[in-house]
This record gives sequence, C-alpha cells and structure tokens, in this order.
Amino acid sequence: MSIILETRDLAKSFGAVTAAANINVTIHEGEIVGVIGSNGAGKTTFINMVTGYLKPSQGSILFRGKEMVGLSPRQVTREGICRSFQVAQLFPELSVLENMLIACSMLGGNLFNPFSPLKTKANLQAAQAALDDYLIGEYAHAPVSTLPQGVRKLLDIAMAMVGRPSLLLLDEPTSGVAIEEKFGLMDTVIKAVINSGAASLFVEHDMEIVSRYATRVIAFYDGHIIADAHTTEALNHPQVREYIIGSELHREQAEGVRYAAN
Repeated sequence: MSIILETRDLAKSFGAVTAAANINVTIHEGEIVGVIGSNGAGKTTFINMVTGYLKPSQGSILFRGKEMVGLSPRQVTREGICRSFQVAQLFPELSVLENMLIACSMLGGNLFNPFSPLKTKANLQAAQAALDDYLIGEYAHAPVSTLPQGVRKLLDIAMAMVGRPSLLLLDEPTSGVAIEEKFGLMDTVIKAVINSGAASLFVEHDMEIVSRYATRVIAFYDGHIIADAHTTEALNHPQVREYIIGSELHREQAEGVRYAAN
C-alpha cells in the first residue's frame, strides 16, 4: 500500500502550552486507524492541523507528497481530505436531502453563486447515492431537527464523503449515540468507507469500538504519541494501559451504571 499521509515533526503550541509535539505519522491507502487518548492528549489538535483548522507551530503535513501546511480547510478538502465533527455540522431547519445537496454544491464550488441551482441532476444523483451508502435514504425529506442522534451522525459523515475523498477523519463518531446503536452505526460507516477505497482515522474513547474496527491504533498522551502499532499490540502497550485504557474503562463503567439507572 502506498503512503497517502505523512506528518513530520508536527507540533502545536498555544503560548507556553504545548498541545502536540514530535508527531510523526504515516497513513497508507485503505487503512482504518483508531486514534485514542484522554481528554487534552492532543488527538483533536492533530486532526485540526491535518484538516487545516489549525496551523502547526512547526513541522510538515504531506498528502500524496504535497505540502498541506498553509492551506485552508476548504483547500484541504478539495485535495481529498475530509472530516466529520464530534458535534454534527448540519442545517437543522433543512431536510436531510437539502443538507446533502449543499455538501455536493460546496464540493463543486458553486455554493456562493446565487444563480447556481442546488438541485442539479448531478447533485441529486450524488446526494441520493451517499444517503443510500449510509442507509439513511428513508430520511431524505425529514427535517434534520427531527432525526435521532445516530442518523445525524451518519448524515454528517455522508456529507463529508460525498466528494469521494482519499482520507476521512472522524472525531468521536459514536459520541452521544445510544449504546445499542453504536455498533450498527460503525458497521455502516466502516463498510461505506472501505467500499469507497478511502483510508480513515477515527478518534474514539470507546475501546470496544477501537478494538473491533481499527486495524491499527495511534495513542496520544500529553501531546505526544506513546504507541503506534497493530490494535492488539497498541492496546497492550504498558503506557497505553496505564494512561489511557484504565481511565477510559473506568469512564465506560460509570456510564454503564448511569444508563442502567435510566
């Protein structure tokens, strides 16, 4: 598999606070990589730098050999790197289909042209195909404000994928999703990503999700990578077990008690 993303000595500081340092990562075509770490470990900072939302303090981000540092989020998207957010970025007053059509138009560069219609034949075909890929076609005409959280997450990811990117970055895709829905959601997402041929990095706190879907894990702690290996090896790394898995298992157990009480 060829390399599609490479970061070299990537770092980000906010004044005297170092959010990420010495981040050296290589991602190959078709990989499904889990990104783990406690809150504030540097995971989202890393994702934001790769997608152009944060400019690194130093280092290089190469996508298919092209430097990405200095590009805007939209320019990064056009190069083939897309993302979803922990909180779905949707237009709640519009329908599912209308949200998809806006995503299609943005990728076509016509969103801010008042004379360019959203409902072109090409946009409608692309939007419907994406909804079908993510198994949410039945919601096409429903207002986003009426959707269950899991469907909102799938719509947000489908909108990110409508341009057929080579790399998809997901920020906590199962956050806020009911326990009984999380595996079905991830089954749908991972199947669609694999079928598209894209690679994916997903930030996740749920170790069940990570162990089930990631073939490789990158673990962050205090702004540094402490493990980057096959999933089983990474999750058994002593520092990962000490600094990440222990606290996350405690958190999941506490949430389990809370769900049970409800």
